[in-house]
Amino acid sequence: MLVYPSGVDLSSRTLQYLSGLLAGHRRRIGSRWRRLTCGRQALLVLAHLRCGDTYARLAAGFRIGIATAYRYIREAVDLLAALAPTLEQVMTTVRKKAYVILDGTLLPIDSIAADRPYYSGKKKHHGMNVQVLTDPAGRLIWASDALPGATHDLTAARAHGIPATLAAEDIKCWADKAYQGADPAIRVPIRGKNLRGWRRRHNRDHAKIRSLGERAMAILKSWRLLRKLRCSTTQITAVVRAAVALELAA
Repeated sequence: MLVYPSGVDLSSRTLQYLSGLLAGHRRRIGSRWRRLTCGRQALLVLAHLRCGDTYARLAAGFRIGIATAYRYIREAVDLLAALAPTLEQVMTTVRKKAYVILDGTLLPIDSIAADRPYYSGKKKHHGMNVQVLTDPAGRLIWASDALPGATHDLTAARAHGIPATLAAEDIKCWADKAYQGADPAIRVPIRGKNLRGWRRRHNRDHAKIRSLGERAMAILKSWRLLRKLRCSTTQITAVVRAAVALELAA
């Protein structure tokens, strides 16, 4: 296999952060020797998450075995995933905001037609449903665990306890029509077509607020691995949480 130098569109601070995390982990477990230094392992992991490079391509580039590349990546992803905040933990940050924006996204996966729980009738392809909370400026605050793509956004939000948590904390939230009936704390557009007068203005203003939430979706999917996941569905939550941890640490 041919090998060529390439770049990763991340700052050196992100590399240093992950490298330090890995160094601390190696000291805790008493790891004496590795094929890659902490810095090289961090670069391997970031190339996988940010660029979506496969284990085989990364193994060739870093001159290690495919199994070794897999172990190094899984080790780092699990460490990062453990640092991503839970919904309860993020409420400390959310209380300081005027409101939050709730939205859901479908992360595409490799799957077959028989895997109906993962098929989204809305998007017309297989994937995993992830709920995202952003601040009024559209900055990513929190992302949920991944559920099968056939799960409706409202069902997913309730499964994660989002409406109940926001209501208990008396936090205002803007969301789209998919969350109709979730909770009074979650404000959604007025349903119906050809709306006029104040109803039309309400929906227009509502859309302007919600549109900022798309920024967080773009940030999340700038980790290109999330644009086409080829790993086991049981590992996707850890990958999402790892990406969130890196974004919050940046």
